[in-house]
Amino acid sequence: MDIYAAVEGSTAAIGYGLAAIGPGIGVGLVFAAYIQSTARQPESSRMTLPYVWIGFAVIEALALLGIAFGFIWAGA
Repeated sequence: MDIYAAVEGSTAAIGYGLAAIGPGIGVGLVFAAYIQSTARQPESSRMTLPYVWIGFAVIEALALLGIAFGFIWAGA
């Protein structure tokens, strides 16, 4: 019984650690696409930069929602 309680207490941290992989990959893809588009057409870098920050903010908001829901469901 004591082992089950120890494992149950750390599942929220493990779950968020696994959930952080998705936003990490998403941020990498957003900035990789920006770098590639700027390398192909440098004069469009100022036009596409706001979209990069919007995409970054949306992805990070999803990561923050993931940690918030993890704490809510864990009952902390």
